[in-house]
This record gives sequence, structure tokens and C-alpha cells, in this order.
Amino acid sequence: MKRNHKNGQGMVEYIVIVAIIALAAIAIFGVFGDTIRAKMGGGVTELGGVTADKDAALATKSQQYMKDLK
Repeated sequence: MKRNHKNGQGMVEYIVIVAIIALAAIAIFGVFGDTIRAKMGGGVTELGGVTADKDAALATKSQQYMKDLK
């Protein structure tokens, strides 16, 4: 009786890939967070949002958001 352990191995590989993608997304947001927030804020303002909310969101820099993550 031979057992096949490839099912568990495949699941672990997918979990590792998902973890790497999540870490990359966090790093990208840390580097480009200010630009992303500015572009999204401009779009929200154009769609009828409040400019004061956009300005408040842009007042905090990406480095501060990354420091505040716990």
C-alpha cells in the first residue's frame, strides 16, 4: 500500500505563494501609498466627494501608516 502525499504538498505551495503575494502587496502599498491615495482622492472628489476628507487622508504619509500597523 503506497500513500500519495502530493495533495498536502500542493496546498502548502499555494499557501506560500499567497503569503508572498500578500507581503509584496504590503510593500508596494508602503512605497507607493502616497501616490495611490492622491489618485484615489482625486477620483473621489470628482465623483462628488468632500475635499476636506481627501485633504485629511493625504495629510498622513505612507511611512506613518506603515509605522501605525500593528
